[in-house]
Amino acid sequence: MLPTMIATDVDGTLLDDEERVTERTRAAVRAAVAAGATFVLATGRPPRWIRPVVDALGFAPMSVCANGAVLYDPATDRIVSARTLPVDALQALAEIAEHAIPGVGLAVERVGRSAHDSATPQFVSSPGYEHAWLNPDNTEVSREDLLSAPAVKLLIRKAGARSADMAAELARYLGPEGDITYSTNNGLIEVVPPGISKATGIDEVAAPLGITAADIVAFGDMPNDVPMLRWSGLGVAMGNAHPDAVAAADEVTAPNTEDGLARVLERWWLA
Repeated sequence: MLPTMIATDVDGTLLDDEERVTERTRAAVRAAVAAGATFVLATGRPPRWIRPVVDALGFAPMSVCANGAVLYDPATDRIVSARTLPVDALQALAEIAEHAIPGVGLAVERVGRSAHDSATPQFVSSPGYEHAWLNPDNTEVSREDLLSAPAVKLLIRKAGARSADMAAELARYLGPEGDITYSTNNGLIEVVPPGISKATGIDEVAAPLGITAADIVAFGDMPNDVPMLRWSGLGVAMGNAHPDAVAAADEVTAPNTEDGLARVLERWWLA
């Protein structure tokens, strides 16, 4: 298999544990692109967190963001498409989450026309929401305001909990309002529009180019990567991957700290 498209998760996959693209990984990716392969980022990150990755790569690939809900073109700083949870679904989901997992904080991701569209507050949280990351950029609003506009995903946060346990508990109550996923196990789960995943986002990029799933190699490490690992022609889990990602993959490479992605790409483009 000589892949026509490379689709990769970002955190824990393309980046090492210091959030860097190593020289070896950068060289392998750029060799593939120079040979004609299409490279796509597929991440849970919102568009506003894509620029550091683009800068580290040295080029601006199309980016599937928010676990497939948003297609973003960093070369033109344009939101190409967005799939959203409508207000009624958000309100129902919030009630379900608060019932299923008492004490949770809620937040939503929204998008405008560009990565930092000042007309659209993008990461909006309920009062007292405790961020799961070290770089909080949320705007606190009332619960009513939080749920007053469509969002590309709902974030449900409980400090000290395990994401896997939260997802299992919420799944007991959740209907067709949305799909549960998570990319970290530190008490954060996300609900995206039903039927949306990284696989659907990648397909939105690939199909107009005449590229099918069989032509794609995908890399990932967490449960939010499972759909694309199963769907792609070759799904590769990182050596540091969650057991669900390993089970969904066709093979396992070295960890992100040991250039696992580069080791696979080098079979074709730097052999």
